[in-house]
Amino acid sequence: MTVCAIEPSAGHEDEDGTTPAGCTLTADGAYGARLASAGDSWFPERWTLDGPEPYAVPLPRNQPEEPGTEVQPMGDGRVLIHRVVAGRHAFSLLYPTGPGTGELPLGAVECPDESARLRLLPPAPGGERAYALAVGPRTTSVWLVAGGAFGPERLAELPGRCSGGVWLDGTGRLLALDRETGGRTKTVVVDLECGGEVSPLLQIAADSDDRLLLADHDSGLLIVRSDAPSPGQDRLGWGVLGSTLPVRFPECLRVRDCSVTPFAIQPGQVLTPESCAVALRVDGPRGSWVGVWRPAERRVHHLRAPEGWLAGTGLWTPEGVLRLPYATEAVPCGVAWVSPPPAAEPEPQPQSQSQSADTFPEPPGESGEPGEPEPPASSAPSGPPSTPSAPRPVPLQEAPLGRLVTNQCRLAWLPGSEVRGAG
Repeated sequence: MTVCAIEPSAGHEDEDGTTPAGCTLTADGAYGARLASAGDSWFPERWTLDGPEPYAVPLPRNQPEEPGTEVQPMGDGRVLIHRVVAGRHAFSLLYPTGPGTGELPLGAVECPDESARLRLLPPAPGGERAYALAVGPRTTSVWLVAGGAFGPERLAELPGRCSGGVWLDGTGRLLALDRETGGRTKTVVVDLECGGEVSPLLQIAADSDDRLLLADHDSGLLIVRSDAPSPGQDRLGWGVLGSTLPVRFPECLRVRDCSVTPFAIQPGQVLTPESCAVALRVDGPRGSWVGVWRPAERRVHHLRAPEGWLAGTGLWTPEGVLRLPYATEAVPCGVAWVSPPPAAEPEPQPQSQSQSADTFPEPPGESGEPGEPEPPASSAPSGPPSTPSAPRPVPLQEAPLGRLVTNQCRLAWLPGSEVRGAG
């Protein structure tokens, strides 16, 4: 699963899919953390999600927290908190101690430039370490703020202003960042175990803005946002890390008068990235709801979100069940289990249709207007439903798109090698 709880770069607050989520989950989904409110006061709250029933533990301190305070769960159940105190960024670990809350100070980071911003990166795989990104006027630094031996430690410094933050592997070594230099944004990879070595990852066109939103290291599926197919208009696309096929931009991911933000990819689909279900947050005039899309299909399933859904938060099980945390007055800590419609058998395409790599025809009833979101195929507050069946999709290496020569990205990355658009 993937959850983004990060601050976007200037000028792209609503475009790169990185606005803070209502709750942040560990990479394995065992714990969650959020800043909860009690009247006008804010306090950290830890959610335990790997037991028979989810439950929340409040972690208040002597005084309320500021509304912009960041919290992030660690793999051992403690909660990392990031506060700004007298211009310094202070980090501590919170944990329950009977009736009270214990706090272990970790140290602080002081940014020399007052205009610099520092925020937490998404939870790293393993849950033992936590990282932060400090964005200055001309450079960006990656900090290890929890899990180190001697407090906060700067691991890398990159020229340019970076946003985003996606882990590409299961060890927390390779971090993808969207770097803005020369007026354009491209995704680069930072190797945190090789002194912060930087390698280009995503470059669809020379004059396009290309951002990586999600990645699944089991299947290699990547979800990107770029204006390459429609200059001046961002589009959602998908590709596969290590594949020589171009990034594709399905037309069905464009929903009229709505913003679409992917927030989770189904794990465990090794060698079949086109079968991975991708969860989407859809925001429109009628509110927010959940969309489910698979690369092998040419439609988005629009599903009602549970009441009190912590919008933009959720994770998939390997079996294809979507777990959505929610909080209401009656149920202050709940998780809805949603089984979307199973994957449909891919329709055969004529040769003429297979020559278009950047769009797919929209299915009937999906003309960009989602209509009334359909109810989930199954939704319950707890307990996983039966495993949905899914037919075997066509592997990418057998798809007819391999013969295309397009001005789109080919995602075949090795450390030190740059990925550019083909053709």
